[in-house]
Amino acid sequence: MTQIDFYIQAADRLHTTCRLVAKARSQGLRVTVFCPDRELAGKLDRMLWAVPATGFLPHCVPDDPLAAVTPVLIDGSGATHLHDELLINLHGEWPAFFSRYSRLAEIVGTEEDDRGLARERYRFYRDRGYAIRTHDLSTSAARP
Repeated sequence: MTQIDFYIQAADRLHTTCRLVAKARSQGLRVTVFCPDRELAGKLDRMLWAVPATGFLPHCVPDDPLAAVTPVLIDGSGATHLHDELLINLHGEWPAFFSRYSRLAEIVGTEEDDRGLARERYRFYRDRGYAIRTHDLSTSAARP
Protein backbone atom coordinates (compact mmCIF):
# COMPACT_ATOMS: atom_id res chain seq x y z
CA MET A 1 0.00 0.00 0.00
CA THR A 2 1.22 3.49 -0.85
CA GLN A 3 2.85 5.41 1.99
CA ILE A 4 1.34 8.91 2.08
CA ASP A 5 2.98 11.98 3.62
CA PHE A 6 1.43 15.44 3.83
CA TYR A 7 3.90 18.31 4.12
CA ILE A 8 1.76 21.16 5.46
CA GLN A 9 2.35 24.89 5.98
CA ALA A 10 4.87 25.08 3.12
CA ALA A 11 5.70 28.77 2.74
CA ASP A 12 6.92 28.10 -0.83
CA ARG A 13 5.52 24.93 -2.39
CA LEU A 14 8.06 24.81 -5.22
CA HIS A 15 11.05 25.35 -2.98
CA THR A 16 9.72 22.63 -0.67
CA THR A 17 9.28 20.36 -3.68
CA CYS A 18 12.90 20.95 -4.74
CA ARG A 19 14.15 20.16 -1.25
CA LEU A 20 12.03 17.00 -1.11
CA VAL A 21 13.29 15.92 -4.54
CA ALA A 22 16.88 16.47 -3.40
CA LYS A 23 16.30 14.43 -0.25
CA ALA A 24 14.67 11.61 -2.22
CA ARG A 25 17.54 11.58 -4.72
CA SER A 26 20.08 11.40 -1.89
CA GLN A 27 18.26 8.21 -0.86
CA GLY A 28 18.44 6.87 -4.42
CA LEU A 29 14.73 7.25 -5.15
CA ARG A 30 13.31 8.05 -8.57
CA VAL A 31 10.76 10.86 -8.43
CA THR A 32 7.79 12.00 -10.48
CA VAL A 33 6.42 15.48 -9.77
CA PHE A 34 2.81 15.83 -10.92
CA CYS A 35 2.20 19.47 -11.92
CA PRO A 36 -1.19 20.98 -12.75
CA ASP A 37 -0.03 23.22 -15.62
CA ARG A 38 2.86 24.15 -17.89
CA GLU A 39 3.59 27.40 -16.07
CA LEU A 40 4.19 25.67 -12.75
CA ALA A 41 6.13 22.88 -14.47
CA GLY A 42 8.34 25.50 -16.14
CA LYS A 43 9.04 27.24 -12.84
CA LEU A 44 9.91 23.92 -11.22
CA ASP A 45 12.16 23.02 -14.16
CA ARG A 46 14.11 26.27 -13.70
CA MET A 47 14.35 25.82 -9.93
CA LEU A 48 15.71 22.28 -10.20
CA TRP A 49 18.74 23.74 -11.99
CA ALA A 50 19.66 25.77 -8.90
CA VAL A 51 17.99 24.26 -5.82
CA PRO A 52 19.70 22.86 -3.90
CA ALA A 53 22.58 25.26 -4.35
CA THR A 54 25.09 22.42 -4.00
CA GLY A 55 24.00 20.46 -7.04
CA PHE A 56 21.90 19.99 -10.13
CA LEU A 57 19.00 17.53 -9.99
CA PRO A 58 18.71 15.73 -13.37
CA HIS A 59 15.15 16.02 -14.61
CA CYS A 60 13.02 16.07 -17.74
CA VAL A 61 9.46 15.52 -18.97
CA PRO A 62 8.09 12.00 -19.59
CA ASP A 63 8.16 12.29 -23.40
CA ASP A 64 11.85 13.27 -23.48
CA PRO A 65 14.04 10.60 -25.15
CA LEU A 66 16.07 10.34 -21.92
CA ALA A 67 13.08 10.02 -19.59
CA ALA A 68 13.57 6.30 -18.94
CA VAL A 69 17.04 6.94 -17.50
CA THR A 70 16.37 10.31 -15.85
CA PRO A 71 15.69 10.07 -12.10
CA VAL A 72 13.28 13.03 -11.83
CA LEU A 73 10.29 13.57 -14.11
CA ILE A 74 8.07 16.64 -14.25
CA ASP A 75 4.71 15.34 -15.45
CA GLY A 76 1.60 17.33 -16.29
CA SER A 77 -0.65 14.63 -17.70
CA GLY A 78 -0.09 11.52 -15.62
CA ALA A 79 -0.32 9.43 -18.79
CA THR A 80 3.21 8.02 -18.73
CA HIS A 81 4.44 6.06 -15.73
CA LEU A 82 8.16 5.44 -16.01
CA HIS A 83 8.89 5.65 -12.28
CA ASP A 84 6.94 4.16 -9.40
CA GLU A 85 8.93 5.05 -6.29
CA LEU A 86 7.88 8.58 -5.23
CA LEU A 87 5.10 10.76 -6.58
CA ILE A 88 4.98 14.39 -5.45
CA ASN A 89 1.54 15.87 -6.07
CA LEU A 90 1.17 19.59 -6.76
CA HIS A 91 -2.36 19.23 -8.17
CA GLY A 92 -5.39 20.34 -6.19
CA GLU A 93 -6.96 16.89 -6.64
CA TRP A 94 -5.64 13.43 -5.88
CA PRO A 95 -3.90 11.76 -8.80
CA ALA A 96 -6.02 8.85 -10.08
CA PHE A 97 -2.86 6.76 -10.48
CA PHE A 98 -1.24 7.46 -7.07
CA SER A 99 -1.59 3.87 -5.83
CA ARG A 100 0.92 2.56 -8.35
CA TYR A 101 3.65 4.47 -6.46
CA SER A 102 5.37 3.25 -3.30
CA ARG A 103 5.20 6.74 -1.80
CA LEU A 104 3.08 9.85 -2.30
CA ALA A 105 4.00 13.29 -0.99
CA GLU A 106 1.39 16.04 -0.86
CA ILE A 107 2.82 19.56 -0.58
CA VAL A 108 0.34 21.94 1.08
CA GLY A 109 0.87 25.70 1.15
CA THR A 110 -0.34 28.25 3.65
CA GLU A 111 -3.21 29.68 1.54
CA GLU A 112 -6.71 28.74 2.69
CA ASP A 113 -7.76 27.51 -0.78
CA ASP A 114 -4.78 25.15 -0.94
CA ARG A 115 -5.40 23.93 2.60
CA GLY A 116 -9.09 23.28 1.83
CA LEU A 117 -8.22 21.17 -1.22
CA ALA A 118 -5.61 19.32 0.84
CA ARG A 119 -8.22 18.46 3.48
CA GLU A 120 -10.36 16.89 0.72
CA ARG A 121 -7.40 14.83 -0.51
CA TYR A 122 -6.58 13.81 3.05
CA ARG A 123 -10.16 12.58 3.61
CA PHE A 124 -10.09 10.73 0.27
CA TYR A 125 -6.94 8.80 1.22
CA ARG A 126 -8.02 8.22 4.83
CA ASP A 127 -11.46 6.94 3.81
CA ARG A 128 -9.75 4.33 1.62
CA GLY A 129 -7.65 3.03 4.49
CA TYR A 130 -4.31 4.67 3.78
CA ALA A 131 -2.14 5.52 6.75
CA ILE A 132 -1.13 9.17 6.50
CA ARG A 133 1.79 10.95 8.11
CA THR A 134 1.73 14.73 8.48
CA HIS A 135 4.81 16.94 8.67
CA ASP A 136 4.25 20.54 9.77
CA LEU A 137 6.84 22.63 7.94
CA SER A 138 6.23 25.64 10.16
CA THR A 139 8.49 23.90 12.68
CA SER A 140 12.14 23.55 11.68
CA ALA A 141 12.30 19.88 12.78
CA ALA A 142 9.83 18.80 10.08
CA ARG A 143 11.50 20.42 7.06
CA PRO A 144 12.53 18.01 4.29
